[in-house]
Amino acid sequence: MSALPLRVGSRASLLARTQTEWIASRLGDDVTLVWVKSEGDQDAVTPLAAMGGRGVFTAALHRALLEDRCDAAVHSMKDLPVADEPGVALGAVPVREDPRDALLSRDGRPLADLKHGAVVATGSPRRAAQLRRARPDLEVVGLRGNVDTRLARLKEGRFDAMVLACAGLARLGLEHEITERIDPTVMLPAPAQGALALTIRRGDARAEARVQRVADVCAAAEASAERAVLHALEAGCHAPVGALARVADGRLRLTVRVLSLDGASCLEEQDEGGFAEAAAIGERAAARLLARGAGRLVAP
Repeated sequence: MSALPLRVGSRASLLARTQTEWIASRLGDDVTLVWVKSEGDQDAVTPLAAMGGRGVFTAALHRALLEDRCDAAVHSMKDLPVADEPGVALGAVPVREDPRDALLSRDGRPLADLKHGAVVATGSPRRAAQLRRARPDLEVVGLRGNVDTRLARLKEGRFDAMVLACAGLARLGLEHEITERIDPTVMLPAPAQGALALTIRRGDARAEARVQRVADVCAAAEASAERAVLHALEAGCHAPVGALARVADGRLRLTVRVLSLDGASCLEEQDEGGFAEAAAIGERAAARLLARGAGRLVAP
């Protein structure tokens, strides 16, 4: 046992707590949890894209790391900025949950069978763009709040359906609420969706050794390829970009999609390679997308 407990920081939302407690149970007995309120938690009204997207849920946790209030921080990896942050390093990526998006509808209808003009709620420009592309007749509206709040609004009839991440619902024990796990051919998930990340202070060998207990090679490779796309495109975590890398037969296969906000324009690329070139796979796919004009679709 370590001489000192490992202090693990997290946002204080129910989903963040659930994720962090799951990780803590796998890190050993000498773990202390530290709850930190982020900017994204304090403002549950403003659309995330309007708040700048990058780091809205992570900045406060990284301040806690750098101020030595915790030794590791747990994030939903899709919220983690892709650019390197001074003094902060990625320590581990645990095993990944289902990366797909989930449709929850009031009447149990899947996306293809929603009534004409149905109102579908989402807080994600990526999801909104792909909804509009798949079903131009839908009315897509914004949505913020925790999962319980969103479920309550759906059941109150404020909209006909909404889209959330399968992973979050699974971690909260709410898979029974899912009407449809949307096929990635229809809706590519956000880069690193379903993956968690543990960040540490750069150079902290003790923390690095501890968090490696939960590291998963496949999840790390998939997330690396997907996040390399965002970095190369210079796109924020709330840009209309979908990416999904999956490991099969020892190979990493990546599909990337960039859309206009209205879903009318869509560019897609694929690439594959070995684990060791995960980031290069994403960079190659992004380079081809940029050559085809993707820069104008992800520009702020």
